[in-house]
Formats: sequence, C-alpha cells, structure tokens
Amino acid sequence: MPRPHRLRVPAPATPPLAGHLPFADAPNAPDPIEVTSRWLTRAGHPWFPVSGEFHYSRCPEGEWEEELLKMKAGGVTAVASYVIWIHHEEIEGRVRFDGNRDLRRFAELCARHGLDFIPRIGPWSHAEVRGGGLPDWLLSRDCTPRTDDPAYLEPVRGWFAAIAEQLYGLDRGHGGPIIAIQIENELYDQPGHLLTLKRMAQEAGLSAPLWTSTAWGGVQLPPDELLPLYGGYPEAFWTEADGGWPDTCRKHYFFTHQRDDEGIGADLRPTTVRGGDPDALADRFPWATCELGGGMAVAYHRRPRLDAADIGALGLAKIGCGSVWQGYYMFHGGTNPLGEQSTLQESHATAYPNDLPVLTYDFQAPLGEYGQYRPSYDELRLQHLILADFGHLLASMESVLPERLPDGQHDRETLRWALRGDGASGFLFVNNHQPHEPLPDHPGTSFTVEFPGGARTLTLPSSPVTVPAGAYFCWPLRLDVAGVRLEWASAQPVCTVEVGGRAVLVLAATDGIAPELALDAATVTSVSAPTGDIAEVDGRVLVTGLRPGTDALVEVETAEGTRVGLLVLDAATARTVYRGEAWGAERLVLCADGVVFDGDEVRVHSTAVRSSFAVLPAPEQALMVDGETVAGAADGVFARYRVGTGGGATVEAPVVVVRPAGPAPEPATGVLGRASVPADEYFDTVAAEYRIDVPEDLPEGSLLRLCWSGDVGRAYVGDGLVADQFFSGRVWDIGRLPAGAELRVRVLPLHADAEVYVPQDARHATRTAAVTHAEWVTSRAWSVRSG
Repeated sequence: MPRPHRLRVPAPATPPLAGHLPFADAPNAPDPIEVTSRWLTRAGHPWFPVSGEFHYSRCPEGEWEEELLKMKAGGVTAVASYVIWIHHEEIEGRVRFDGNRDLRRFAELCARHGLDFIPRIGPWSHAEVRGGGLPDWLLSRDCTPRTDDPAYLEPVRGWFAAIAEQLYGLDRGHGGPIIAIQIENELYDQPGHLLTLKRMAQEAGLSAPLWTSTAWGGVQLPPDELLPLYGGYPEAFWTEADGGWPDTCRKHYFFTHQRDDEGIGADLRPTTVRGGDPDALADRFPWATCELGGGMAVAYHRRPRLDAADIGALGLAKIGCGSVWQGYYMFHGGTNPLGEQSTLQESHATAYPNDLPVLTYDFQAPLGEYGQYRPSYDELRLQHLILADFGHLLASMESVLPERLPDGQHDRETLRWALRGDGASGFLFVNNHQPHEPLPDHPGTSFTVEFPGGARTLTLPSSPVTVPAGAYFCWPLRLDVAGVRLEWASAQPVCTVEVGGRAVLVLAATDGIAPELALDAATVTSVSAPTGDIAEVDGRVLVTGLRPGTDALVEVETAEGTRVGLLVLDAATARTVYRGEAWGAERLVLCADGVVFDGDEVRVHSTAVRSSFAVLPAPEQALMVDGETVAGAADGVFARYRVGTGGGATVEAPVVVVRPAGPAPEPATGVLGRASVPADEYFDTVAAEYRIDVPEDLPEGSLLRLCWSGDVGRAYVGDGLVADQFFSGRVWDIGRLPAGAELRVRVLPLHADAEVYVPQDARHATRTAAVTHAEWVTSRAWSVRSG
C-alpha cells in the first residue's frame, strides 16, 4: 500500500540578516551585489547565480570564445577558473600570460558575452595539478607552504601582484565582470592564513564584492571575511579502489539540510579533524556552492564512469535542499599543458595519492575536453532555464522536508522529496535516481502540502501516479503566471516567453507521468486545450489527458481579460528548447535538422531533433544566415552541434595494426599503496600499437573516436604525446589533430592482479589491449551562426 507523502510548510521565516557581512560591492556598480544570511541579491533583488568551472590554461585560446558561448547557452551565468600558478610560472621569475595563459583576454571574453567571472587565485589550487599548482621551485625552498611563513608569503605576494596586474580594470568598480575571488582551496584549519591571503590580495589591487572559500571538511574560517561555498560529487576518484560507492557521495541524492561534505579532498587531509562550526555557518550564510560535480576525473587506481542522470539528479536535489548558488566543477573539461621541465598532472611521482593522466582532464563534464557536447549538458540546462525565470523566487524560498524521511543513507524504499516554499507558493522536488543502486518505482503516489495562514491545502495530482525509477523533477505549486494561478502542474517548468501578445509558460512532462494542470478557477474565465479533458473540481479547473508535444498548448483567458498559454512539451523535445532575444523579439526556439524554428505561434513542429547550442545575444561579429549578413541585427543565435553526440556525420577511420600487445606489466604501487601507472618504457616495448592516418582534408574541429579496451592508452604524433586515457568503458575521443599527420596509438593491457577499480560491465575488457573501431566525428555549424 502506498504511504502518504505529507509536508507542512511553516510560516515565512523572519527576514534574513542583511548587511551584517563585510562584503561590499563597488559604490558605482549599477547592479550592486549583496549577501544576506539566506540568499544573495543583485540590484536589490534575490539572485540565483549559476557558475561553471572552465580552466582557460587547459584549453587553446582560439577555442575560448566558442566554448564560453556553449556554457552560456547551457545557462551558466558566471565562469569560474583556477589561476594555476605552475601553469604561469613554471620557471622562477618567468611569469607568462601569453597564449593559452592569457588570463586577461579570457576575463574580457567573459565580459564581452555578459558572463560574470570568478578567478580562484590560490596560491594552492589542487585541481589535480602537479604540486596543487605550487611551482616546483617554490616547493624546493626552505619554507612551509600554505602558512604565514614569511619565506612562503614573499613569492605569493609577487604572484598576487602579477594576477592583479592582469585583471586591472576588470573589477566591478570599472564595470568589469569579476563578482567573486576565491582564496586558497580546501584549507580547512588555517583561518589566520586565509585572512592573510585575502589582505595580501586586496593590497595587490584585487577587488570583488564577494571573497569566497571552500567550506567542506569542517572548515575554520576567519569570522565574516569569506563566504563559505560547498560542494558535492556523484562519485570520487580519490577513494580506494575497493571501497565501493562512498557514502559521502550517496548522501547527495537525498534531500537534507546538511551542507558539509567531509569526503571532498579527504585523501589530502585527516577526516577526523573538525575545528569549524557548520551550524554557525549555516545560520549566518546562504547555502552557496562552487563544486557540484559536473562530472568526475579518473585516477589510475579508481575510474568512475558517470551517466547524465547522475549529474542531473544531484543538481536538482541540491536546489531542493536549499542551494541559492549552483556552482559546477567541472562544466567544461580540458587538457593539461605539457611543462617545459616536467609533466604537470597530479601523480605519485609528486607525492600525491593519485596517478592522473598526463594530458586529459576531460572530467566527463557536460562539455568535454575538446568541447564535446554530452547529454548531461541538457539535464543541467533544463534546470538552469528554471533558475533563469524563477530563480528570484526560489532564492528566497526555504527548503522544507516532509514528515517521513528516509531511514538513513541506505534507505532505497522511502520516496525522496522536498519543497522550496515561501508560505504562499512553492516548488516541489522529487528525486528517484542515484548511481549504482537503482531506486524502485513508487506507485500510488500523491503529495499533500499544507500551507500556513489559512491557505488551501494541496493534494496533488488529482489521482495518484507512479513515480518511475530514475525520475527526478520539479513541479510548481500556486505559481502566478501573468494573472493565472497555477495551483499545480505535474510537469516541470522550463521558461516563459511572450508570444502573440500573451505570456506562455513552457513545461516539460516527465516520462511515465501524465501531465496535469490545475488552475484556480477564480483567476480564469475560459480554458481550451487541443487534447484531453477539462473539468472544474472544487474550485479548480483541471486539465488532464494532454498529449505532451509542440501542439499541447492550453489557452487560458484570465479573469482580467488577458490571454495566457501553457505549453506542455514531451521530455525529449524540452531538451531542445532555448529562450531568448532573437532579431528584436523574444522567442521560443527549438532546434532540429540544422534549422532554427521560432515560436511566433508557439506550435513548433520538430522532428529528428538534434543536439544544439544557442546563445542570445550573439557575438559582436556580424550575424550570418546562409552566408549573408543580417543587416541591423543586434541579437541572434549562435549555434553549433557535434556529431555522434547529437548530429552531423561520421566517417570510419582505417586502423592499421603495427604490433600486438605483449604481457601486461607487473602491478606497481605508490602513495598509500595505491596502484601506479605503468612506467613509460612499457609503452615502447609491450603496448599494442596502431596507426591511423589523419586525412589532409579533415574538417576543423573534428574528433577521432576510438572504441577500445585495455588499461592505459596513449596517442602520439611523431615523438610527441597528444592524448592519453585510462580505460573505464567509455569511448576515447582525440581532438586537435594536425591534418595529414600519422597518429600512433599505444595501448597496454591491465594485469590481472592490479588493484584497479573499473566499472563492472567493463572489467572484462581490461585484459585485452585493442582498438576495435575508429571513426572521424566531424562538426559543422548551423545555417545561423556568428560570422
């Protein structure tokens, strides 16, 4: 028998503490940023930022602009990036900000496209970088890093001065994009040193309304000086090979008000140390995040593999938990630069507990190492569309948990749900997905939400539904839509658009749940729908039996005589929706078959929908349509899609076997007794080797996609390493290959005794080193793009 799912919304809480924190925006900022104890504000209104990590020094500068536009298209409003010291000053005294290290140009590109910028200046970054980003020459000095040792602070002062010089004039006081600066990273027990670093950065000339610190691991912070930011990952490469799915990751698929994640970075600090007061921080600061897992790296000894739903469900759960700032690490993967004196990845050779790939830092992110689009991009973008239109409401709504909570982190039977509410309206969140251990269907489900102050109790939907295994969604409750009160919708809000003189709320159905709309009858005079049934029940107009799609537009005339539309899309079509200003008019944009369809009549017919990106407004260059400039177009659509991950064409790549693999190298171990990457010599002697010729006429931006098996793969052009990967059952993409080159791919098999975690369904394939198939994945632009 189904159990009741009931929740009582408390009366609105006392107003948040405002103005009590010493975070001050520039006096002349047109949209001042402030912090209250429960949310952030911008221009005097609650503000719900979305930040995504993208490391400029791990991406060729020629690709920055397009990749930033893809991030913006995905709903990212702020770009965060470590400023990795060793990438800029590998050799002492030679500080480089040229080429892919051009911090200023990267920040200016963010500003140009309306993206905020958050430099994470260290000096210690971690970021799976050699020495955590501290240069070798510094670590060889007689000093104690990450303390107030004067011998350490002296070079740090010079480093901060170099950063400040690059970012001069890009602060908010000069109209620049820098909204926050992070000091250090994952330093949990040195509040005095954190304050010293903040003061040094300010003295160097750095300025931002928000100064932040990572807050996991029982952090101790200098009082009211740094805004604590939290995180949570769906998986972890830094735990033991045989440790199973960590409980510190499992917890993020529940609705809870616990912010700290003691698991992040736990390989580099004792988890038993707890000097901070998490409850005091929660009372004084809003729940803001900077490291929600947009993916996960792979270490040699542990190679997690994530699905899009793993990332999407975690993100949605955090909104339901009370997050007021969605910050992702990583949102865009990258490639480690090769140093002049050494490789620059975290490794056993540098006394770190994990061996990471030499080059790839793909992170299984929504946008990959070469800008590949992945399905997790769509999962997060749908949530970001909600925040773009309703984030100002959600930011000021408190998270409320139901009466019946799961019985611990291993309870897979109790439905996980929560509400964000303000006492009069809200958003209901459900998560029925987690990695590794599927959650069951929940038949006969309905929800009862009691609002305070005599407001009507809602029991929804009108008939119980089955919440399918793997589903996660957000439903609006008592939402005002241009004068119509939507009592509830068993479909997720996407965005609102103005079409034909009326507001249209776009919603996305959840696969397996029939959408139902309930309107307050007192706010409407007529309702029509293309399909389904309309009935008035208990003061509500119920619309049921809708067939979700581009024609499922419910037309409503309000009690004030205006018109409102409610468009319920099926889940697949909703993933292609973009909303913005195009050619001077607000439009609902769906993308299919290389054509941009606008929503002048909202009914957008879309077949063979393909993955796409759209950014509004367009870049500063002239807008092109079918090769012709669009005169006078200030705004437009920038769009590109990649094949194999959503459109275009693939061409088989012939693979020549040069030599078969020899016996697998004997296992070796390093720090903490964890398995180490086989020595370089094995790639020259026992690795299987394949030759793939790169076509002379290969289109720019194409990828080589390899289906392969084994342990470790490395790819070379001449004697130069151009790509590497640890096998986890995923395809291996290699990009940025020079036309006409001869590529050599070498693959080692995994020794049977190696203590390495590989997902169970791929474990059998580690014993055979082979490239089984290869294809070229081309990319091409739409007919509408920046010129």
